Amino acid sequence: MSILGNRVLRKEDPKFLTVGGNYVSDVKDPLLSGALHATFVRSTVAHGEIISIDIDDAKSMPGVVAIYTADDLGIELAPSFPFTPMHLRRLLTSDVVRYVGEPIAVVLTEKANQGEDAAEAVIVDCNAFHAVIDINEAIAGETLLFPATGSNICFDSAAMGMPKNIEGLFDDCEVVVSQRIVNQRVAPCPLEVRAAAAAWDSEGRLHLWASTQGPQAWREALVPLYPDANPRVISPDVGGGFGAKIGPYVEELVLGMVAKAAGRPVRWTETRSESMTNLGHGRGQQQDVTIGGDRDGNVKAYRLTIAADVGAYPMVGTVLPAFMTRLMTTAVYDIPKSECSAVSVVTNTTPVVAYRGAGRPEATAAMERAMDMFAAEIGMDAADVRRKNLLPKFLTTHNTPMGAAYDCGDYERSLDLVLEAADYKALRKEQAARRAARNPIQIGIGVSTYVEITGGAPPNFESARVVIGDDGRATVYTGTSPHGQGHVTAWSMLVAEQTGIDMDKVDVIHGDTDLVPVGGGTMGSRSLQQGGSAVFESAGLVVDRAKDLAARLLEASPDDIVLDKLDGRFHVAGTPAKGHSWAELSAAATAEGNPLDIDHTFTAPGATFPFGAHLAVVEVDTDTGKVTLVRHLAVDDAGKVLNPVLLEGQIHGGIAQGAAQALLEEVRYDEDGNPVTSNLADYGMISAAELPSFEVIHMETPTHVNPLGAKGIGESGTIGSTPAVQSAVVDALLHLGVRHIEMPATPEKVWRAIANAN
Repeated sequence: MSILGNRVLRKEDPKFLTVGGNYVSDVKDPLLSGALHATFVRSTVAHGEIISIDIDDAKSMPGVVAIYTADDLGIELAPSFPFTPMHLRRLLTSDVVRYVGEPIAVVLTEKANQGEDAAEAVIVDCNAFHAVIDINEAIAGETLLFPATGSNICFDSAAMGMPKNIEGLFDDCEVVVSQRIVNQRVAPCPLEVRAAAAAWDSEGRLHLWASTQGPQAWREALVPLYPDANPRVISPDVGGGFGAKIGPYVEELVLGMVAKAAGRPVRWTETRSESMTNLGHGRGQQQDVTIGGDRDGNVKAYRLTIAADVGAYPMVGTVLPAFMTRLMTTAVYDIPKSECSAVSVVTNTTPVVAYRGAGRPEATAAMERAMDMFAAEIGMDAADVRRKNLLPKFLTTHNTPMGAAYDCGDYERSLDLVLEAADYKALRKEQAARRAARNPIQIGIGVSTYVEITGGAPPNFESARVVIGDDGRATVYTGTSPHGQGHVTAWSMLVAEQTGIDMDKVDVIHGDTDLVPVGGGTMGSRSLQQGGSAVFESAGLVVDRAKDLAARLLEASPDDIVLDKLDGRFHVAGTPAKGHSWAELSAAATAEGNPLDIDHTFTAPGATFPFGAHLAVVEVDTDTGKVTLVRHLAVDDAGKVLNPVLLEGQIHGGIAQGAAQALLEEVRYDEDGNPVTSNLADYGMISAAELPSFEVIHMETPTHVNPLGAKGIGESGTIGSTPAVQSAVVDALLHLGVRHIEMPATPEKVWRAIANAN
């Protein structure tokens, strides 16, 4: 019987629930003995020219060992994407500051609690400029963040040959609806903030411990800055990433320099307020949507125009979300004519990175809002409009007008499943009764159907090494880097399936570039379909080698050797009494100088496209505007399911994150560029108290893209939930004349929408 597809409890959990994880701040490596503590001096001005940096008073503060500025380090950080050289950023800025929180200097102290007072004693004289906060003001370009570029636009899809303003797009449409939508800026809020530690060994080698989603990529970023240091990056347990910890920031990159200059190892852990203003933000799109069709509900044309706020410096969030949004423009629908164009602009705010979903949630949010507004305009049920325009079921590749190659999809079934599980007709009946009774507590039902892309961003490969020890245990070395996904459990299951070795006897090694030099890391929902496939195939190759060895030892043909997975023994078919265990074969292979050790790379031929449907039910108090999410149902088809426990955990987390954006979360700045949501007292991060128990409905449509038939699941919950919850809020108030409410749907916004409609 196969272990795959069964509800297997996570191997990781006993450690986390008892002694806890081993995070960067917990690392007790001898190389870090006597480490100093770093505190960064940060800009308190959103935009301005630095006149001088006075460190004299700070140098005499208790515990201060050294203070370093950009002039002390003098090395520039190349842009993370090949934009113009004018976007170049220094490790520590010494000329122009472009957002509140930008690092200017670093203070090293003997104790961690001495750094904050010393950093405040550093006097930075700055000539303030006008701060550009608004996307449209940035596009206008009256104030330029990088004057040499001549514009605040740092990416334009037109330059990539993407059509814009197609003439006659809506000519044959009876009904055309347009709306400007804000997909607001949000903060990732991982439970573990960023932390790093740097040390040099006696041979002049740099060791960096960091809370990262991909240590191998971080090592590649360090090499140009430390060309002779042969950097090693170690990522222990990581308390959440959500895309914001994919790449290194200036703080982590500079630690090795200050550690070398001071002659001592250095530790750094940011505060929560620092994390809110310096860990890369997500979303931040202004979307203009126009949808057209006939009064029978057939959508004939769709236009999406995006202006993305990417913060002060162009990073991965400059291109990836806009590119992915465009790729997924038409979503799950068969729309004859469509268009999407995008520009990204710099503003005097925290840079934007690839936050969970990176473009796919934004595309779905725009399309699903458009579908709802179109349905409201023609007086048709929102679910019926969706069903009428869905692409029919396909199990071979479907090419979309935007160039995506969907692997397989059955979108109507996912919609039917979620409507059936929710008893959609009964919900609409209850809604009608409350409206007729003029009940102040109205219910809203929001439906979303979606498709996303996983494993589509580079790299399209992953490495895995499987080693069988002389004790019969298996060790997996993986290039993926987990931060809550359950890779140890998943990879153990895959090895157990191939080898028959009990999954409790499978060890998983990750997060150390010395032990796993090649790896793509964990992001973009790529781990199972690429990393898992690599593990699965590596374990299969180990079995093949073991069969060859067993055949020689048993003097038989390899074709006659079978592996009895129940007892983990290789024997000749039909004669189980005589055979060899994994431990015996490993010992024999080691003695021959050819151990049971397979290092294998799986290369994916393409991306996969998970899909699904979500339904949210909310109650809205029409007197106060308060919204309560009372039910949330999700059908998330991620292909073949390896372990429902892991699948549901990812879906639950995604729904929570998506609902939070719809109802609570928003990064805000005042007109001078000062962040006003810089801690969890002011920023609305969701908790279990605001969420119902989620209802997950399983559906599997295996893909042909990898041997597991699996698609990614890490971001799906986020993509389907946000528009469903937002739509539910608007749906509750449709009878009052409300057609749109921006996220987050706070009581104030909802109350004002009701008042304006009345």
